[in-house]
Amino acid sequence: MPFSPMKHKPDFERLEARISNEKKSFLKHAADLVGRSLTDFVVNSAYEAATRVIKEHEQIKLSMRDSDTFIKALQNAPAPSKALIAAAKKYKKDIISK
Repeated sequence: MPFSPMKHKPDFERLEARISNEKKSFLKHAADLVGRSLTDFVVNSAYEAATRVIKEHEQIKLSMRDSDTFIKALQNAPAPSKALIAAAKKYKKDIISK
């Protein structure tokens, strides 16, 4: 049986979009201004926009989760330890009393 080397396929996929002539001309003009191909400009711009959207979404999600965790910690706060009580007394003596 003859050896048949496998052809390496790059990990790329095709993305197609139909847009108006006006939008294509506008995007082409922007790409020309920054010295990029239209494809490179569109793909990189879309990638940057997607990155921003995901980051904003994750920040909101984390903020809500962190907020819930903080509220639960306040509602179920443990009693202060002896070290914390001593530190508070020292703070009041050294800082507040001045």
